Amino acid sequence: MADVSVPRIYSCYNCRNHVARHDDIISKNFQSSHGRAFLFSHAMNIVEGKKENRQLMTGLHVVADIYCKDCRKVLGWKYEKAYEEAQKYKEGKFVLEKFKITKENF
Repeated sequence: MADVSVPRIYSCYNCRNHVARHDDIISKNFQSSHGRAFLFSHAMNIVEGKKENRQLMTGLHVVADIYCKDCRKVLGWKYEKAYEEAQKYKEGKFVLEKFKITKENF
C-alpha cells in the first residue's frame, strides 16, 4: 500500500479556506495584540491590504494586513520592510494570529 501523506493545513477560522501549510511555519513564538501568532514563509488564498508603517513590539515595520481571499476577514499581516537590521529576516513573511486560523489534517 502506498504511503499517502496528507499535508497539514491551517484554514481561515470563519470560512475554512486554506491559508497556510504547517511545513511553512518559521516560528510559533510571535505575539500579536490579541495573543499568540505564527510566522510563516508563505501564505495562500489571501489578499494583501494597504502597506503602512506600524510600531510593533520589535520596532517600526512596514506591514500590510492580510485577509482571507474568500470571506475577507483579517487573519494577520505581512512584513514588507523592517527598519532594524536584526529584524530584516521577517521581510516578505506572513504572521497569522492563532485564534484566526484552524488546523486541518492534524
